Amino acid sequence: MNLETLVFYLFGAITLLAGLRVITARNPVHAAMFLVLAFCSSAGIWLLLEAEFLAVTLILVYVGAVMVLFLFVVMMLDINLDQLREGFWRWFPFGAALALIMVAEMVWVLGSRTTADTVGAVQHAANYSNTKELGRLLYTDYVYPFELAAVLLLVAMVAAIALTLRRRIGVKSQDIAKQVQVKKADRLRIITDESERKTDAQSGS
Repeated sequence: MNLETLVFYLFGAITLLAGLRVITARNPVHAAMFLVLAFCSSAGIWLLLEAEFLAVTLILVYVGAVMVLFLFVVMMLDINLDQLREGFWRWFPFGAALALIMVAEMVWVLGSRTTADTVGAVQHAANYSNTKELGRLLYTDYVYPFELAAVLLLVAMVAAIALTLRRRIGVKSQDIAKQVQVKKADRLRIITDESERKTDAQSGS
């Protein structure tokens, strides 16, 4: 076993343990931190596969942006932890069955003869760009799955906006058109105090 294989198994074990702690940690903040650890170890695996662009993107986008936003939301919201734990054991059989299906799929794919014949260590030249190769594959061989994923993300974004902007009873919302058309006389009323009236009368006399 060489050093590269040893590092791969180390990162793989860290990823599995961190992913397990994400779903078993009682504190949501701790679960988010374990998810950050899983992302970092996955980025290390991608570095071993010479996919530097994907590794850097995972760190910058998910760890640097998504997880920071998630932590802010978790820490600002008053989350009832007892209520979150109520449905764990109820959904545990479904989650375990889904996990077994995913493991069976990965074993089937990685153990097939086609994968064994195509996967291997490929030596690239010094001027090789995996970013360019990734873009070429996305827009040639996998252009239809890529466009389908883009359409699904667009539909999800539009649906999220539509759910947020729906009219709900008892919720105040801003009307930008009315705010622009408002005048000073509609919002401001000048009231003269009694002491000011006396002062004005004395100064006038």
